[in-house]
This record gives sequence, C-alpha cells and structure tokens, in this order.
Amino acid sequence: MDRIILIETSTALCSAALAEDGKVIGYRESSAPKAHASLTAVFIQEMLEERGLSMSDCDAVCVSMGPGSYTGLRVGVSTAKGLCFGSGKPLIAVGTLDTLVAQAQETPGMTEGIRYIVPMVDARRMEVYSAVFDPEGHQITETSPVIVDGDSFASYLAEGPVLFIGDGAGKCADVINHPNARFVQCNPTASAMVRPATEAYKEKRFKDVAYFEPFYLKEFVATVSRKKLF
Repeated sequence: MDRIILIETSTALCSAALAEDGKVIGYRESSAPKAHASLTAVFIQEMLEERGLSMSDCDAVCVSMGPGSYTGLRVGVSTAKGLCFGSGKPLIAVGTLDTLVAQAQETPGMTEGIRYIVPMVDARRMEVYSAVFDPEGHQITETSPVIVDGDSFASYLAEGPVLFIGDGAGKCADVINHPNARFVQCNPTASAMVRPATEAYKEKRFKDVAYFEPFYLKEFVATVSRKKLF
C-alpha cells in the first residue's frame, strides 16, 4: 500500500491531500490570503488524525516544486522537508505545470478534442510561466516565462484546439483571440498531484531532502516599501 502526503502551495490556493494506492482519501484547501504558512502543517495533521494515522504510516511526502509564488513554494518545501527529516520518509517533487496538466486530464470532457495543453502560472502583468504539452501529458517545450500577446502560441493554435489552464489563463483570454483557444481559470490542487506523485514513488524518483530547492524560474526580487515607517 502506497500512502503519500501531497502539498501544493505554488499559487494563491493552499492545499494538501492524502493519497492511498493512487486515490485521494483526504483533502484540505484554503484561498485565504497569505495563510500558507499557518495552514499547511495544520491541514496535514488534520487529515492524518481523521484516519488515525501518523507520519510513520506514510510512505513519502510530495511537494510542488514550482514554478510559482516564491513565498508559497518556500512554505511548501520547508514543510515537506520538515516532515521528511522527522520521519525519514523520502521526498518527491512534482512540477506545477505537470499538476495543471493532470488536473485537465482528470476533469471529464476537458481535454476532449484538444490538440495541446498549455498550463499557465500567473507571474505579473501579462507574463506567465508556461510550457506546451500534448494531450497525453508529454512536455513539448521547455518551461519558461512568457509575455503573452496576440501572437502567442499562434503556431499551436493553427494546428487545432489548445487548452490554456491555470491561474494565469484568465487574463490571457482577452489577448489571445483565436477560435481554437480554450481557457480554464483555476489553481493547481494537491489532489491533482496523485498520479504523477505515485508514478514518481514507484520509480523511486526521490529528491535529496537536504539540498532540494524549488524551481523558481526567476530569482526573487525584494522591493522596498514607499511608506514611511516613522
């Protein structure tokens, strides 16, 4: 029996799930602003207590590796590392874009007739972190920051219907005006990580708990408040 804790904190939605043999048996989420740090560990504890389980009953911890929110990713990875260090369980990481693709595939009818899937994680203004996948979930292009305009993904749209999914998809709907474009505005969820996490566990694709770092894609840039402190 494979029992995996799943943590998804790469966007504004904070979520955690507990999976057993590839099925979700516990789930928590919250879209409360800046609540990732206070809720992630609580969610995990609640799910385990519901089932009368402890970390020793689990086989691995899976966390979103990004790209996404710098702070959100730090919270998720720090929580996952703490659980792994304390229990000796292996660490698994799943890309945020892979989670969004899995989410699309597991939603009935969403990928029907779709030629490509383009997951989008919101960055800033008209920029998104994105890549192109085929309907089977194979990544075709490298993950990269993209400034979206009217010509973005034109060659893929010319081939057939393209599904744009993620928390960055909605803002692109008014810019990418093409009859083959389909848009689904949503956040990645921990429950959608089950399949890629289970596959990674079975193939023993574990991360080094001590040295693993999230995939930020861009360096964090601190800003100075213009408000006077005194």
